[in-house]
Amino acid sequence: EQIRRKKREERLEKIRQNVQLKYAAKRKRCEEDEAKRLLQLSKEALSQGAGEDALDQLDHNEEELILAEYESDDEKKVVSGLEEDDDDDLEEEHVTKIYYCSRTHSQLSQFVREVQKSPFGKDTRLVTLGSRQNLCVNEEVRRLGALQLINDRCMEMQKNKHEKKSSEENEGKKRRVSRTVCPFYSFEQMQFLRDEVLVEVKDIEQLVSLGREAKACPYYGSRFAIPAAQLVVLPYQMLLHEPTRNAAGIKLKDQVVIIDEAHNLIDTITCIHSAEVSGSQLCCAHSQLSQYMERYRKRLKAKNLMYIKQILYLLEQFVAMLGGNVNQNPGCQAVSQTGTVLKSINDFLFQSQIDNINLFKLFGFVERYGGPASAVKTNKENQKVAGLQDFLLTLQQGSDKEAGTQSPPVEAEHDQLRAASPLMQIEGFLSALTNANQDGRVILNKQGTVAQSSLKFLLLNPAVHFAKVVEECRAVIIAGGTMQPVADFREQLLCCAGVDPARVVEFSCGHVIPPENILPIILCSGPSNQQLEFTYQTRDLPQMMDETGRILCNLCNVIPGGVVCFFPSYEYEKQVYGHWEKTGLLSRLAARKKIFQEPKKANQVEQVLVEYAKCIKRCSQTGGQMTGALLLSVVGGKMSEGINFSDDLGRCVIMVGMPYPNIKSPELQEKMTWLDKTMPRAGGQAPSRVLIENLCMKAVNQSIGRAIRHQKDFASIVLLDHRYARPAIFNKLPQWIRERTQVKAAFGSAFAELRKFHRGKLDAL
Repeated sequence: EQIRRKKREERLEKIRQNVQLKYAAKRKRCEEDEAKRLLQLSKEALSQGAGEDALDQLDHNEEELILAEYESDDEKKVVSGLEEDDDDDLEEEHVTKIYYCSRTHSQLSQFVREVQKSPFGKDTRLVTLGSRQNLCVNEEVRRLGALQLINDRCMEMQKNKHEKKSSEENEGKKRRVSRTVCPFYSFEQMQFLRDEVLVEVKDIEQLVSLGREAKACPYYGSRFAIPAAQLVVLPYQMLLHEPTRNAAGIKLKDQVVIIDEAHNLIDTITCIHSAEVSGSQLCCAHSQLSQYMERYRKRLKAKNLMYIKQILYLLEQFVAMLGGNVNQNPGCQAVSQTGTVLKSINDFLFQSQIDNINLFKLFGFVERYGGPASAVKTNKENQKVAGLQDFLLTLQQGSDKEAGTQSPPVEAEHDQLRAASPLMQIEGFLSALTNANQDGRVILNKQGTVAQSSLKFLLLNPAVHFAKVVEECRAVIIAGGTMQPVADFREQLLCCAGVDPARVVEFSCGHVIPPENILPIILCSGPSNQQLEFTYQTRDLPQMMDETGRILCNLCNVIPGGVVCFFPSYEYEKQVYGHWEKTGLLSRLAARKKIFQEPKKANQVEQVLVEYAKCIKRCSQTGGQMTGALLLSVVGGKMSEGINFSDDLGRCVIMVGMPYPNIKSPELQEKMTWLDKTMPRAGGQAPSRVLIENLCMKAVNQSIGRAIRHQKDFASIVLLDHRYARPAIFNKLPQWIRERTQVKAAFGSAFAELRKFHRGKLDAL
């Protein structure tokens, strides 16, 4: 191992020193490009006379739509004996490394830039991993836009590459029609990229431009760099989802994992492993698969025919569970009893009469043929793997064209999703059904028609999927700016994953800002002494909405710049806004601050934020009546996470009421029941009650943390609801806020404090 390590160090050092090596590689590529161009020209000249024999080649093209024989893993082992281990000797060993993951690509880029600035920036071997959407450099593929389509196309091109190799070997057979292969997927160039990545720290943008220049695929090239890297930077999903982790070649044994921005970790794991399929997807898959079976029945191997029939049976039963018939148009079948039903996995399998089918084998079959394989192995039979996928796509395009004339214009997002085969969604759902019975539930959601209804798998116990990470790693660090309340992580994730409590260490530090830069206030009543309590029963009362408006009017008179006001839901924000419009309060507010509302559509957020910031800047320069802007946002919406209201963008954050989750949601009720059954009571409270409070306070902490973004920043925080002063709730505020919080029974003294705070800060500026 040491000899190997030494060799690698020497090779990288050589690359650092030897600029000529780089240019040699570059020159070679230019020469190859030129040769290719000339070859292409001569081919075109020749091909003008060759139109006639194109016809008989086309039917030949259908050959690869027939599936190679599928063997499930346990059958394979019997046949192949020990062959699989031979590869491992060639594989590079993994050095001890840190896997750093965060939620979004922009957070990862920020982290990489910090590494570059640090004293370790020069000699750390760092590689950034991302999705094809972020890393693909093949313009023709990038243009497809939707991740699913990019993935499918990439896989298809690789399959073509492997086919090309094997068809050259079988020269005796009729020549294959040449199909597009990806010019960037070249082993030699990707090795060059790998070395370049390891020599110098690069973020995603730099990686992509290097890939373009070197004509090497950054998506696969970066994976080659994992074994030798000391720091691997990657999005959550790649680390937390085992199949993705394995496909990327990530090995966690004895490594260190840092999960940043982890306040949503439990939800993230739950979402990654939950799956939903709609009635229309089930029917669509059934019709495509039946057509496939009819068309190629005579050519299919008996075992494959059996698997396909089983899948058709499954799809039929799933649609029947939604109260429909798979042979009729799902959009025209009305559902008799609408509503939501929850079932345990076993009950669902039993009632849909599929409990006698081996889901593990079947899921393996769908995984192999239904979607793009997650890792392409260079073996002969691989040529036929994507056959079914190709066939389904051709069917899909056909049906889209026919339907295209009458169907109303659907939003672009839906179109993109439709273009990918529905078998992918169904594969996810089948995979979810292989979870242990007690760890999840199946939700039957029956809406107006079969097409609108859906089956959803809900994971109740995220620990089963996190356990592997915790077992394999030497250390796991779960970090974030707003991790309070921490008990969730300890109980639901770590204890349930079998972690010894002695292994868990908790560390929390203060904030970088001086304590006098923040003024948090819990306000118990408004200017007309109306007690502030925004429960489902009281928050719709006109006097509550009036009082909220009066408080905002008063605060906007003394707070400069931007004020961000969070409501518990979109619906409530709309209701209050409408009420203020009627009573004339809105125009009084608008005289002081220009009012912006958080948009529901994600693609409009950027626009609103830009306008909001411009308005604040303009007001601070011109002076006059208008002192800035007021942004009405929603807790858990687009603005409450990942967006920085630093400096003048957020001088005050106001929280209207307590954003408790919707207790009527069947999914939440099921989770509560499950917690009460499996968790111990803590401090006399039922675990379900604690969950509700924690969900609420996590959302509050996340939202109010938006305003303080750097060391010299300052802001006031106003919580409107007397319930925040209750000890159980109060103690769930982050320590740096809690220590400074004042509870004000009356509005007058709170207003005086706020005026003093903001005047003092203005004078200091």
